[in-house]
Amino acid sequence: MSTFSIFLVLITIVCFLLIVVIMVQNPKGGGLSSTISGTQMLGGVQKTTDFLDKSTWTLATILIVLIMLSSLSFTGSLSDTESKIIEKTEAAPVNTPAPAAPAQQTPAPATPAAK
Repeated sequence: MSTFSIFLVLITIVCFLLIVVIMVQNPKGGGLSSTISGTQMLGGVQKTTDFLDKSTWTLATILIVLIMLSSLSFTGSLSDTESKIIEKTEAAPVNTPAPAAPAQQTPAPATPAAK
């Protein structure tokens, strides 16, 4: 499993947890904190709201850090800068034989005429 895949799994888990924490909150004060009747449960209503607020910011920060780190671990094998089509057209075909060089013929030495 590559490093990018590990980051992808971690990002997915953090996103799921962030969705759950946000859905529990109610901007009008009627979320999880309004269903708790006793002040002793989870440290009281005010502490529950503080916990949900801090966990939202913490998960959002973790998500941003994971996204930044995953971009560093991405090798870029799918990027457009390294096109395989361009490399194939620029490279010489492998199966074509090289043109044969003409044989160099040296002229025969001239023999002087007999007298």
